[in-house]
Amino acid sequence: MKNSSNPFITHPVLQILQTKCKTLDTLQQTHAQIITTGLILHTYPLTKLLSAILSSTTPTSLSLPYALTTFNQSPNRTTFLFNTLISSILTHHNHHGQHTHLAFSLYNQILLSRTTINSVKPNSYTYPSLFKACGSHPIWLKHGLALHAHVFKFLDPNEFDQFVQASLISFYSKCGKFGVCGYLFSQTSQPDLGLWNSVLSAYNSGVSDSGLSMEVLCLFSDMQKASEVKPNEVSFVGLINACADLGAFSQGIWAHCYIVKNNLKLNRFVVTSLIDLYVNCGFLEFARQVFDKLPKKDVFCYNAMIRGFATHGYGHKAVDLFEDMVAEGLTPDDVTMVVIMSACSHAGLVDKGREFFCSMREKYGLGPKVEHYGCLVDLLGRAGRLNEAMEVLHTMPIQPNAAVWRSLLGATRTHGNLDIAEVALDHLLELEPETSGNYVLLSNIYAHLKKWEGVKHVRRVMKDHGIDKTPGISVLEIDGVFHEFLTADKTHPRSQEIYLKINEISRKLHEYGHKPRTMEVLFDLEDEDGEDALSYHSERLAIAFALITSESGSPIRIIKNLRVCVDCHDYTKLVSMIYKREIIVRDRNRFHCFRDGSCSCLDYW
Repeated sequence: MKNSSNPFITHPVLQILQTKCKTLDTLQQTHAQIITTGLILHTYPLTKLLSAILSSTTPTSLSLPYALTTFNQSPNRTTFLFNTLISSILTHHNHHGQHTHLAFSLYNQILLSRTTINSVKPNSYTYPSLFKACGSHPIWLKHGLALHAHVFKFLDPNEFDQFVQASLISFYSKCGKFGVCGYLFSQTSQPDLGLWNSVLSAYNSGVSDSGLSMEVLCLFSDMQKASEVKPNEVSFVGLINACADLGAFSQGIWAHCYIVKNNLKLNRFVVTSLIDLYVNCGFLEFARQVFDKLPKKDVFCYNAMIRGFATHGYGHKAVDLFEDMVAEGLTPDDVTMVVIMSACSHAGLVDKGREFFCSMREKYGLGPKVEHYGCLVDLLGRAGRLNEAMEVLHTMPIQPNAAVWRSLLGATRTHGNLDIAEVALDHLLELEPETSGNYVLLSNIYAHLKKWEGVKHVRRVMKDHGIDKTPGISVLEIDGVFHEFLTADKTHPRSQEIYLKINEISRKLHEYGHKPRTMEVLFDLEDEDGEDALSYHSERLAIAFALITSESGSPIRIIKNLRVCVDCHDYTKLVSMIYKREIIVRDRNRFHCFRDGSCSCLDYW
């Protein structure tokens, strides 16, 4: 018989509770009916009442004490009741982690009750919300580790279901322990879709910091081989983000086509990932098309598209889109302000960028963070206003981090201010003594000013401290296959052809009057001829390979781990003109679109 297992589901009082009780007055009236009808003596109606109280529009200062009082007056506090209260508190009243301690206090009551007459014990529904809370704030991470031990101690092996496993994987991803995530996943013989999505999401969270993009692609491939599991929208968010990080256009476009052909929902999460994909692969027009087709956009979608314009150097378009977002009634967040200020910085819109910085607190109630001060320093530094940038650093209420000082150091390289460069480096060496890029920047400044003793000193300090320069790496995709090149790399199967092509390019560039800037030569090639060293920078190997293997006239798309050096920038502009090829390079800072001898950055990067 329908609902015979739970006679309360269709009870009219509970129907009213679920559909009409949103305020404190209506909740209290329905609560009174639950008491007078005797429903209060049963677990299911009481859990529905608690859930309704905690999810209502009533202020937390009223709803939380009300729910706790109702719970404490219950004569029969079951595990189901405890779980409902813990989960509801953490879902509806724990936005900044302020009530995690309350949830754990309730959990401790469960544990203490095991020695009493009315004992209850935790089950598989007790732990997932607690693990989620532990992963939401650093101070609770250690409690999550202890909670994992409790899972083994208090759960029967048959209760250790995939829901608990998924929450554990999510928790350890917040701790940055991706190896543990992989191990936990491997312990399940037949993972369901939820568990697959959990491990994909976990690895996806480590894409930027831990370089797990290839692991995400491999996991998704394994998931496809599991015939009983079909990917959904959540699965594709992880896959597309990994493709965006790698610049894997072929795999990303396959994912987009699969979503459309299988009628999966292009929700804001999927669309935001697709925008990032097309932006990172250099297809800004595709990103804009996907963005425009989404009927209801949120701040995350706008942030992704504004970032796309910023990294491609379209500052004015970024500003226009920001204004569209505000006109739609959406409030910018911290990320919005970072990407719009970055857009102004790359386009030289100094006054507009300063205006955005000043508007943060006044218009949007956002307190500037170190990232925003870093954008302001970068904005002023790129424009050559180094003294103003220094003033910002000295007066900002937050301690400047390494990224802020590095922005200033990069600006001094462009504008040749050695005094400020040395101040910036002193701070960087305190904050990041092992980071080679800081030394390289200063060395290039010395070289640019022809202060060769300074160059030698920097190299000597690096050698004395055992610091090696980070090697340049460039990656490109040809027919769905990734090819990776290191500087002066000769391991590629077609190296001989590549080096012959480089010689051909060099001859043609000489004919056009190209004079290599040998001051920017890699440290690990310092004993070789400067021009030869520059000729074998990683992106030049990648360009040569693309000219050999790709279809004539097709764009060349390259991802580089370091900032493009000045000589390679000049080199690539000429190659784009001589060989009539569009070359898109994504370096550490931004995109460079080389076409007909010029670059989209207008030599301002």
